[in-house]
Amino acid sequence: MKKFIVYLFLSIIYCNSYSQSFDGKDSISIIPQPVSVSLQKGYFLLKPQTAIISADKTGADVADFLSNLLHQVDGYSLKNDSRQMLTSSISSKVDIELRINKKADAIIGDEGYTLKVTTQKIILSANKPQGLFYGIQTLMQLLPPKDNCNAQTKNTEFKIPCVNITDYPRFGYRGMMLDVSRHFFSKDFIKKYIDEMAKYKFNVFHWHLTDDQGWRIEIKGLPQLTEIGAFRVSRTGKWGTFQQPQPGEKATDGGYYTQEDIREIVKYAKERFVNILPEIDVPAHSLALIASYPNLSCTKEQYAVSPQYAPDSLDDVLCVANDSTWLILDKIFTQIAQLFPYEYIHTGGDEANRKFWMKDPKDVALMQKEGLKTPAELQSYFEKKLEKLIISKGKKMIGWDEIVEGGLAPEATVMSWRGMKGGIEAARMGHEVIMTPILETYLSRKQGDPSVEPFGPGILRLSTCYQFEPVPDGVNPKYILGGQASTWTEKIPNYRHLEYMTWPRAMAIAEVLWSPKSTRNWNSFAHRVEEHFKYLDADTVKYSRSMYDPIIIAVKGSDDSMKIAITTEMPGLSLYYTFDGTDPDNFYPEYTGAPLDIPKSASEISGVAYRHGRVVSRQINHSLEDLKKTLKSEK
Repeated sequence: MKKFIVYLFLSIIYCNSYSQSFDGKDSISIIPQPVSVSLQKGYFLLKPQTAIISADKTGADVADFLSNLLHQVDGYSLKNDSRQMLTSSISSKVDIELRINKKADAIIGDEGYTLKVTTQKIILSANKPQGLFYGIQTLMQLLPPKDNCNAQTKNTEFKIPCVNITDYPRFGYRGMMLDVSRHFFSKDFIKKYIDEMAKYKFNVFHWHLTDDQGWRIEIKGLPQLTEIGAFRVSRTGKWGTFQQPQPGEKATDGGYYTQEDIREIVKYAKERFVNILPEIDVPAHSLALIASYPNLSCTKEQYAVSPQYAPDSLDDVLCVANDSTWLILDKIFTQIAQLFPYEYIHTGGDEANRKFWMKDPKDVALMQKEGLKTPAELQSYFEKKLEKLIISKGKKMIGWDEIVEGGLAPEATVMSWRGMKGGIEAARMGHEVIMTPILETYLSRKQGDPSVEPFGPGILRLSTCYQFEPVPDGVNPKYILGGQASTWTEKIPNYRHLEYMTWPRAMAIAEVLWSPKSTRNWNSFAHRVEEHFKYLDADTVKYSRSMYDPIIIAVKGSDDSMKIAITTEMPGLSLYYTFDGTDPDNFYPEYTGAPLDIPKSASEISGVAYRHGRVVSRQINHSLEDLKKTLKSEK
C-alpha cells in the first residue's frame, strides 16, 4: 500500500562530533548552489515526536524515500500509516510537510522546489514529485554526515537552520556518462553510482554499453554478443602496453548485464528521477560486435576482442551496404528501445576508421549508386538510415559530434565532445545539443600534477570543470539541452579508482548545470566542496584532494629569464618551497606571490601547502629542466 503519512521517531540520535552553527551563509554548504537562499535566525529542532507527512499521493513515494534516507543516515525509527488517518488533529502535529502545489508555480517548473524551515515547521513544496526529490537532496545537505552521529545513544536532539530556499535547474539535461566497455562495473556499483549522481541533482545516466573492448548487454537471439563480445583476454598494468591476444588464449576478463539486470537498474534509477541513456556505439568502436558476428565488417575477418585499442590496421567498422548489418542493428535497437523508457538512444558515430569502407566493394558500389563522393558522406548516409530505424522504435537519436560531418541526420541530437565546434554548428542548424567538451568535462583526465596523479591523459582540474559554460557566445540557448561529465575507463580499472576520478569534479559540473550562471563563485564552491568531503567519507566514497596541491609553473621574467610561480586551487593556503632537494614544511620559505628567482645550480623545486599550521597537500616535486620545456612549448 502506498504510504501517504510517515511518522519519524527520532529516538536514537546522537551527533557528538558535529558542530552546527547558523550565524551566516557559510554555515550551510549546498551543492549545487540553489537559485535563492535566505538564512533566517534560529533553527528547527528535531525531537523524538517529529513527524513527516505527504498529503498527496504523488508525493508519497518521495516521502518514503526521505524516510529511508534519514534511517540510513541516523538510524531513525519509522512508522508508516495510510491516508485514512489524515485528520486535522494529526495534520496539526506534523512537523515536516511535503506538498505538491495545487496551482503550479511557473517559476520553479517541473524540477524546482521551495523549502521553508522555521523554528516550528519544515515545508517542502514542488509542482511535481521530482521537485520534491531534489528538495530532499538539499534538505539532506543541511543534516550532518552519518558518521558524525552515534545511533546507540538516545534522547539527543539536533538542529536544522531556518532557511528559505527557492530552487530550480538551469538545464533540463544534467548527465554523467560512464564507459563500462573498457572495464566492466558490477550491477551493485552502478546503483551506488546512480545514488551519488542523484545527491547532486544529475538526472541522466549516459551508459556507454558497447565498444571495441566489450559488449555489455544481453540481446535475445544474438547469444554470441555476450558469449564472445563480452569477454577478452586478461591483462594487468598500464593501458597501451598490453599484449594483444595470443593464439589459443582464453578470454576470461569481462562481464555483461542480463536484461533482468537492466530492468532492475532502470527501475532503481527511475525511483531517483534519473533517466538512463543507453549507448550502442556504431559504426565504429564496434569490434566486440564484429568479433561476435564477423560478417558485419568490411573485411569479414575473425577478430578477437582486444584488451586495449586495436591497431589501426585492425580497427574495422560495420559494412554499410551489408543487409546483415541492418538486420542485426534492427534486432539490437528493438530490444534497447523496449528495455530503456528514456526518449533518447545514443548511437555513437565517433572516430570511424572510414578507410575500410573504401576497401570494401559493396560500400564503394553503394557510394556510386547514391552519388556519395566522400567516406564522410557515406557515414552521413549510415547515420540518416540509422536515425529512421531509431525513430521507428519510438525514440530519438543522439550521436557524437562526428555525425555532423558529411550532413547531419534530420532530427538527430548532437553530443559535442571535440570542443564546442560541432555543437555550435549543430545548434545553428536548429538541432538540439548536449555539451561535453573534452577539456572541461572529461573526468578520465588527470586532475592534478602528473607527478602525483595516476596514469592517464591530459589534466583537467576541478577549477577548470567549474569554468565550463555549456552555452557558447552567439548560440541560441534554446538548442542547448545541457551538458554532462564523461568518464572513459581505459585507464580506470576498478570502481575505487573510478570514484577517485569522479569526485569532487562531478560536483563542479553539477553546479554548472543546475545553478544560475550569475551565482557562480569559485571561492564559495571550493569551501563547500571541502564540507562535502565529510559526506563522501561517510558514504565510503573515494575522492581526490588535488585541489589542495601546489601548482608549480614556469613563467618568463621581465628580462626573459625563467622564474617560478606557485599557486593552488584552494583559497587561503600557505605555500612553502625548497630548491635544495629537501622536503619542505612550514619552517621553510613561504611563497609570497611574486615569481621566484631560481638559485644558481638549482636543479629542482618542491612545494607543499599548509593551513593553520597543518599540511593539507601532497608534496609536489619538479625538475627545473622539465619546467623549462613547458615554458618553451608556450612560445
